[in-house]
Amino acid sequence: MAMAPVRDPLKTYRAKRRFATTPEPAGAAPQPAPGRGGRFVVQRHRARRLHYDFRLEVAGVLASWAVPKGPTLDPDVRRQAIHVEDHPIEYFEFEGVIPQGEYGGGDVIVWDWGHWTPAKDSDPERDLARGELHFDLEGERLRGRFVLVHTDRGSRGSGKDQWLLLHKHDEFAVKGWDPEALPQSVKSGRTNDEVAAAPESRWHSDRPVDQAEERLQGEIPTWKPPTDDELAALDSLKKAGDWELQGQVLRLTNLDKVLFPEQGGGSPVTKRDLIRYCARIGPWLLPYLWDRPVNLHRYPNGVEKPGFWHKEVPSHAPDWLTRWHNDDADPDETQWYFVADSVPALAWLANYGAIELNPWTSSVRDPRQPTWALIDVDPGPNTAWEELLVLVRLYRTALDHLGVVGAPKVTGKRGIQVWVPVATGYSFDDTRAWVETVSRAIGQTVPALVSWQWTKRDRKGLARLDYTQNAINKTLVAPFSARPAPGAPVSVPIEWDELDDPALRPDRWTVNTVFERLVASGDPLRRLIGMAQSLPRL
Repeated sequence: MAMAPVRDPLKTYRAKRRFATTPEPAGAAPQPAPGRGGRFVVQRHRARRLHYDFRLEVAGVLASWAVPKGPTLDPDVRRQAIHVEDHPIEYFEFEGVIPQGEYGGGDVIVWDWGHWTPAKDSDPERDLARGELHFDLEGERLRGRFVLVHTDRGSRGSGKDQWLLLHKHDEFAVKGWDPEALPQSVKSGRTNDEVAAAPESRWHSDRPVDQAEERLQGEIPTWKPPTDDELAALDSLKKAGDWELQGQVLRLTNLDKVLFPEQGGGSPVTKRDLIRYCARIGPWLLPYLWDRPVNLHRYPNGVEKPGFWHKEVPSHAPDWLTRWHNDDADPDETQWYFVADSVPALAWLANYGAIELNPWTSSVRDPRQPTWALIDVDPGPNTAWEELLVLVRLYRTALDHLGVVGAPKVTGKRGIQVWVPVATGYSFDDTRAWVETVSRAIGQTVPALVSWQWTKRDRKGLARLDYTQNAINKTLVAPFSARPAPGAPVSVPIEWDELDDPALRPDRWTVNTVFERLVASGDPLRRLIGMAQSLPRL
């Protein structure tokens, strides 16, 4: 008699993923764990929406549920748990970033882990098939008796296999217990934001499982913000003085000079305020600057006076500032560029009157190799905000159609940019031509909104889809850099679906409000840094 085919519990998991581009493990052949129960893991997963992935080791795989509000020790609360496909055992320790555009794209931390055992002398596979599993957790955060109860197989058109996850009334129950009060990973101690900024490993599914993890720690540094004591010392300085920040002594001047006039009833922003902002925003801003030459847009007398571009490191700059020499420069061109790679460097540049920081799209390690393809949607005087959104939504549609990952960024003034990560091997001519081709197609879709003329005078107030910044030493403003306008607006990355938010404006966030934004939403562009993305032939 022929044997029945062996069920592959990971078939659905594999069908939803392209393992050439996702760092997730493909999974080895399932090997059931010995004894009763097994390991469990809960991963805090920021994909399109935040949720917690609750996983139990059963029969050699991780049986998995998506819990939107996270598990709780509160016995009076029932959590929705959506049964999803089984995951491979190798997923147990996964902490990193799944590329945008892939199934489940987003950042993941190991929020809790430990061991689970079925209650009484039960059979977990049988109990799950019947729709009710009682079990005990011994984790670092979750402990005590839990129950998973099946409620709905999507019969009402939801398409989702609905369960409930609840905690029993026992000695481990805690009323009002909220998982969001514990945002750090139990594996690394880092938050989702920190993992998104600097993932420590990448998975290669085309390698054996025991060789799949590529360690990335150190590839992108991490930075600490100034301490409360350091900020208090800045606040206590008079109009000038020495400030010690992370081991460096900065000579600060004209601290009470107004650089940005107030807007909308707020307070003016002084040089002291800008220095404080640049120091605090360092962990978010530096990933876009640390290995790149930076062009400065300086306004030492405030943004109401004319500013000017500045590239050359002055002779009086402190020795500890990192510099890069452009060996290809002609004698009359800039020789030494700033490389802003520390929190004190950002504070020094702010004191130097650098309002805008504009990094190259290539690294000092290979200045002729772009790492981003840049799309600059530049509105004309007659371009309405809704018309600008139409143009950017067309880019969203085009990139989605092409299977290309990118992220929009409001400029802090009137425009929106789209940053597209690219793999090694493209020239600036390649990225420029690719962005131009996509932009020309969009311009043909809505020709009444776009002009291809070079000068503003000839554009008759229309928008320009600018592809020309894709060239060596051509730049766009860095994410989280301030902009020279009243109120000190900031350039901020956004999610694509935020284009549909009625409250969105290009200057919505300022040096005073962007930190609330980061706490709530993080940085959706950061997870794209270093992504080795191929651009499809057009």
